Amino acid sequence: MARRGASSLLFDGSEWSFATLARAYDAIEAIALGEMGLDVYPNQIEVISSEQMLDAYSSVGMPLMYQHWSFGKRFVFEDHLYRKGRRGLAYELVINSNPCITYLMEENTMPMQALVTAHAAFGHNHFFKNNYLFRQWTDASSILGYMDFAKKYVARCEERHGTAAVEDILDSAHALMDQGVFHYRRPPRLSSERITERARERLEYEEQTYSDLWRTLPTAGGNADTEQAEEEALERKKALNLPEENLLYFLEKHSLILEPWQRELLRIVRVIAQYFYPQAQTKVMNEGCATFVHYFIINRLFDQKKMSEGAMLELLASHANVVFQPSFHDPRFGGINPYALGFAMMQDIERICTEPTAEDRDWFPDIAGNGDWRGTLLDAWENHRDESFILQYLSPALIRKFRLFHLTDRSTDRFCEVASIHDERGYSAVRTALARSYDLGANRPDIEVVDVDLLGDRQLRLRHTVKNGVLLEEADRDATLSHIRRLWGYDVSLAGVAASSGTVLYECSSRDL
Repeated sequence: MARRGASSLLFDGSEWSFATLARAYDAIEAIALGEMGLDVYPNQIEVISSEQMLDAYSSVGMPLMYQHWSFGKRFVFEDHLYRKGRRGLAYELVINSNPCITYLMEENTMPMQALVTAHAAFGHNHFFKNNYLFRQWTDASSILGYMDFAKKYVARCEERHGTAAVEDILDSAHALMDQGVFHYRRPPRLSSERITERARERLEYEEQTYSDLWRTLPTAGGNADTEQAEEEALERKKALNLPEENLLYFLEKHSLILEPWQRELLRIVRVIAQYFYPQAQTKVMNEGCATFVHYFIINRLFDQKKMSEGAMLELLASHANVVFQPSFHDPRFGGINPYALGFAMMQDIERICTEPTAEDRDWFPDIAGNGDWRGTLLDAWENHRDESFILQYLSPALIRKFRLFHLTDRSTDRFCEVASIHDERGYSAVRTALARSYDLGANRPDIEVVDVDLLGDRQLRLRHTVKNGVLLEEADRDATLSHIRRLWGYDVSLAGVAASSGTVLYECSSRDL
């Protein structure tokens, strides 16, 4: 095979320099923006060492993070595996911020630097900027400034109140991070003028409907006390906006024992949890988008004779490792690889738009043969999360390719049952089941604050809505109740209620721990 002319290549060999990085970046940007139509934040590319990458790993991938013992523990763990050769490091790390920060490993070869620039600086960057979940829940322009504030604030608290006191609060807050996010947009707060107006309207209504005859009716004895208690509980819940899904928010606002600096620590953890909330719902789409983008760009660079055969072989080998999906009976199987599924779905959408089969036209009449795969992908990246993306775009052809099937595993049965396979009768069932497995609402415990009498026993009452009979692990449940008790200051009770019937399945209290 003839060697391509060195004069047309962006780089030759594995060594890189900042001039070479800049030249490759410009060529990648021209394809990403000009040919693919991507819309990205300004990029900030930084080259870091393996130790700096490990440090970023351990602090939840943020360039600025407060200190906590758990981050140091994870750093030692990751460093040990890396030094022993049992685990590699990511070639890059990207931050959802404006400008979008991409960290490149200095140990990467130049071909890998080009690939991860396309993957992170343009693929992930476009997804962060345009996907509706990130636009709704994150503020990319202010997150770095907030993290800088958080780091300095925690450090000042440690100086003033002691490391142990700060770590106690952070330990409990970290334990509740999954229950520290808003899953839905909250209605805007009423202004003080509107609150006054509503009170006046309510008084006017009571005056217009009042009748003195009601005063002459006999009282109901004990029922009156019960009705009054229920009415007081209803008013109490209304005043506290109960039930409340965000446990950290409720504790921050209503705990009777927390000092202002402790409430601010809860808010810091809550803001970080909310920042990562979209990422947990878009793993398949985010990685699939970035992988599709880098695959398209490196192939275009090769077609333009800007990349050698040797570099292309190295990148294709790396790409194949990223999208490798072991079979379910393979010892390496750990579930469905989000890179593999996401990339395969993006490629399948391109095929459906350009070369549809009769089956595709039946399943996807809106996009089959439209010829606009770029517009179709851009629309999908903008308007879907993993669950809805799979539910709408997973094709029978891809179900067959991945050989997907659906197992039912009921606790009352001795054996698992293959309920659906990749055939005409099973496609919809398999797709629905796979999509549901990516729904955080269906797979994370649904726990809410339902009541608390601030003027009575002050016991915080929580409710766990049990879905499909899946209960909480007792050890984890009790440990979490202890953390809530530490932040609330009084007894905490938890009741498990069946979602289908409303039957109380279990009750426990921090007093029993």
